[in-house]
Amino acid sequence: MKTLIYNATIVNENQKFRGSVLIDQEDIVEIFTEDTPLPDNVNVIDASGLLLIPGVIDDQVHFRDPGLTHKADIYTEAKAAVAGGVTSYMEMPNTIPQTTTIELLEEKFTKAGEKSLANFSFYIGATNNNINEVLKADPKSVCGIKCFMGSSTGNMLVEGKPLEELFEKAHMLVATHCEEESIIKENSEIYLNKYGEDLPVKFHPEIRSAEACYKSSSKAVHLAKKYGTRLHILHLSTAREMALFEKGDPDKKNITAEVCVHHLWFDDRDYENKGNKIKWNPAVKTAEDKEALRNALKSNILDVVATDHAPHTIEEKENTYFKCPSGGPLVQHSLPVMFEMVSQGIFTYEQVVNKMCHAPAKLFNIENRGFIRKGYKADLVLVSTRNAWKVQRDNIAYKCKWSPFEGTTFNHKVEYTFVNGHLAYRKGIFDESKKGQRLVFSR
Repeated sequence: MKTLIYNATIVNENQKFRGSVLIDQEDIVEIFTEDTPLPDNVNVIDASGLLLIPGVIDDQVHFRDPGLTHKADIYTEAKAAVAGGVTSYMEMPNTIPQTTTIELLEEKFTKAGEKSLANFSFYIGATNNNINEVLKADPKSVCGIKCFMGSSTGNMLVEGKPLEELFEKAHMLVATHCEEESIIKENSEIYLNKYGEDLPVKFHPEIRSAEACYKSSSKAVHLAKKYGTRLHILHLSTAREMALFEKGDPDKKNITAEVCVHHLWFDDRDYENKGNKIKWNPAVKTAEDKEALRNALKSNILDVVATDHAPHTIEEKENTYFKCPSGGPLVQHSLPVMFEMVSQGIFTYEQVVNKMCHAPAKLFNIENRGFIRKGYKADLVLVSTRNAWKVQRDNIAYKCKWSPFEGTTFNHKVEYTFVNGHLAYRKGIFDESKKGQRLVFSR
């Protein structure tokens, strides 16, 4: 039977209007305005008082699977994503083993097809010696190439001649983590000698400094312009870096930029209360940096909002500074965080939907997703604006069971999430009878 999402406030393509959406199997088949006669013989979900938006597309997550599954795995984190209104994700290659071959990449796709409640894609990781393997990846079925230009494990830090070769030969989007390793090492030595192992985490943004970010990002932009590479720089964190990018629509740019929710929400004043729970790479920086990122997002210098969801156990995060891993769980709470900033007057609903749903679909050329349009996949989210709730352990879906937002009250709550027309999440209850699908790219 067809499903009708009835009488919602639809936020889509820079419009906000009252209407209804008809779903048949996996697809959106009709969009009704408020005064249009509605069909009979359908399953009706009364969405009065709820926002209806396209499913969020998160272009940067770490689900830790395989090899680090004591922290997270595809099954648990995809469920957490769906609970947060994220219907599609793109996952990173720094697992164990690292996803640096086509064989290992396809093993991930197979596992996700069996376990993931959300739609999925995976990056192939670049190393100093795997360029020929990277070039075998199919641009129509792989989201992109991940290049670490900052600290990583094993040989995934790509430098020198291999970096030039990657930018010269890359046959699809290259997504980069940009922090200059030499600056970070020098700063780490200075602070270790001064404070020892018990260095306060408030110095994290001085070690992984704005200078380290800018030097690496400017190098990536230079290489992309030199070779015409399709470049996407991840998790920008400084005001200074904004000068590297141009305003405009993401599908009309060759160099695009991402910002993550934690860099829009937190600043260095929060280290006092949050401690290692907000230790990320790149670091959360100053209030001035945060304000510049918000303004760049509104002015279309920054193209998409993502999470860099990267869980660790709470025991790992309680280590001393140099032993504490960077990263934290975010994918369940990114949409409520962004909508909370709407309540605060920082963004509009239309801007949030544009940056979290439409822009990722355009930037990555994802087929038939990211918009509420006839013929598109029914990846849809219904959000309450009148159901305030507090983040606490018993409503956290992450495997690690903690969040940097614990104790925070949000005024927007994800009530229903449809993935390919399947009602995968309804008011705290998951329906896992159907799994997500592999994303396809029009390239």
